[in-house]
Amino acid sequence: MDGDTAMIAPTTCRQWLGRSAPRWPVVILPWRVMPSALLAIVLAGTSGAVFADEAVVSPPVPATGEDGSDLARQPTWAIPTRDEVEARLLGWIDSIGVPERRQGALEAWQRRAGGDLLDATMAALAEADPRCLPVLAIVPATPGVPPLTAAALPPWIDDPGTAAFEREVVRLWLGRELVRQERYDDGLAVLEGLDGASAIDPAALLFHTAACQHWLLRADDAVLTLDRLLERADTIPVRYERVARLLRADMAALEDESLDHIARRMRDITRRLGLGRAGPGTRKVQDGVIESLDKLIAAIEEQQNQQSGGGGSPGSGNSGNGKPMDDSRVAGGQGPGEVTRRDLGDGEGWGNLPPHEREQALQQIGREFPAHYREAIEQYFKRLATGEPSP
Repeated sequence: MDGDTAMIAPTTCRQWLGRSAPRWPVVILPWRVMPSALLAIVLAGTSGAVFADEAVVSPPVPATGEDGSDLARQPTWAIPTRDEVEARLLGWIDSIGVPERRQGALEAWQRRAGGDLLDATMAALAEADPRCLPVLAIVPATPGVPPLTAAALPPWIDDPGTAAFEREVVRLWLGRELVRQERYDDGLAVLEGLDGASAIDPAALLFHTAACQHWLLRADDAVLTLDRLLERADTIPVRYERVARLLRADMAALEDESLDHIARRMRDITRRLGLGRAGPGTRKVQDGVIESLDKLIAAIEEQQNQQSGGGGSPGSGNSGNGKPMDDSRVAGGQGPGEVTRRDLGDGEGWGNLPPHEREQALQQIGREFPAHYREAIEQYFKRLATGEPSP
């Protein structure tokens, strides 16, 4: 494996993504795009448990800080168990005062007992509160349905009369689905403001928030979120822990205004346009890319000018940039222009070849050079023989 390419075997993918991951063929990815590629895999098709008693966990590995040292602080969040979430759900059902819906909510909860905790809770909420049904129906991307944005969220979600439990579950579920559809702007707007300490699935909240920040190149925010997620690296699902470490390393190494940074923003523009987003937000990103490219080109030109200025003055034989001198320029120079004189003798036959050697030279020229070369050489020898001056 070289420095730019990594090979991931099927068993390795299953270890990274959890027990429920399917068996895929061998995947060969460029190393520089590997964090984003694995992130897309995790977002696209994972439904494993993310609560403490059913999580697929990795060996205990302490979270690390930016300098690579172990974090000294204790985790700031905890992963609730299924029983704890069920107790909160039942308390909320009792608080809405609609007893006839309690049984349907419990049945929806039980049907998803072995599945994703967040999906099970959302299904139970939809049975108890019909206002959640349009949310479940509008999220899948269907032809002719306008994309759901943070501004288009149902107004009751942020209504002070809505219970905090229901509001947080709906926002977390909706934000996760938006991220899975690569609508990172909308997903981040929905997820921001949620508290990991009270979320029923804090690992999913932190992971999907970091995914948005990673894609939108909010590097500092992404590193902070990933560090918080890795506070419980020994209890979160393996797929979250491994990809989180890759994303963190990727963000820490990314340099602002670098060519890689510009390329990622161009990729984001492609994503936005693919979603039909050509508004002010996309134009702002486009303007930023153009400005960054102009700065990069100006820096390269300045570097070339500096190299040219240090390599020689204008008109000198060395242009300083590795290019040959233009034919139309007169070569300058700072030397005295003197050459070493040689004693060539006083004989009248200087420069003349014996006839047989002259014929050999003409034959060699005829074999290796075009015909007009031979003609020019023959004319030269004739002028030498007759004493005619050269033109």
